[in-house]
Amino acid sequence: MSGPTRGLAGLSVSARWTSGALVVTVALIVAIWPRGSVAFDPDASTEPPPGNAVSAGSGDAVSQEELTRARQNAALDSCPVSGLADPITSPMAGISLPCLADGRLIEMAGVTAGMPLVLNVWAYWCGPCRKELPVVAEFAATATGKVQVLTVHGQDGAQDPTRALTMLADIGVRLPAVVDIDAQLARVLRIPRVYPCTVLIRADGSVAAVLPQVFDTRTELAAAVEKHLEVAV
Repeated sequence: MSGPTRGLAGLSVSARWTSGALVVTVALIVAIWPRGSVAFDPDASTEPPPGNAVSAGSGDAVSQEELTRARQNAALDSCPVSGLADPITSPMAGISLPCLADGRLIEMAGVTAGMPLVLNVWAYWCGPCRKELPVVAEFAATATGKVQVLTVHGQDGAQDPTRALTMLADIGVRLPAVVDIDAQLARVLRIPRVYPCTVLIRADGSVAAVLPQVFDTRTELAAAVEKHLEVAV
């Protein structure tokens, strides 16, 4: 025969504190844990969620069929490839990253050869990135022949490229993109772990500026390019 059920009031002070802490901890986990669908908050922090919360939810490998379908839906522009030799002054020399559009490895130093480069670093889960990418696309449309524009999905969330492709398809942005899976690019360019971030690179491959900020208009981005790269767009 079981004894009477004891309520929370019957617990010791230490037990009640333990129970309260457990409730708070569970609530926090529920708040930050990623949902099954890709959700975007335009006012969300630009810093990545704690731990590995932005990796693929199930941990299962993405099937080739899913990836192919996502690439077709996104219809991204091809990543730029330069026929010139890699500039020896570029900190990106020796780094190759997969192109989100087709998986080809892109030699990053070669992309900058002969023309200034605007690198826009983003992540599929980043609300401010979702708002800024169309601005970058608008800028790119006016910068043809003057400045190269390439977007980079950061390491946080790069484990599932289909989510990145889905986000771009949702907002109608077709800019070329590479994926910095192991943060190689972030390390050599000293890009802070904040999204979005724009890196301005000179034609010789040297870094002119690292700008961890959100550009709200094409004019703002053009002004930064003119200031740091001395190119009027």
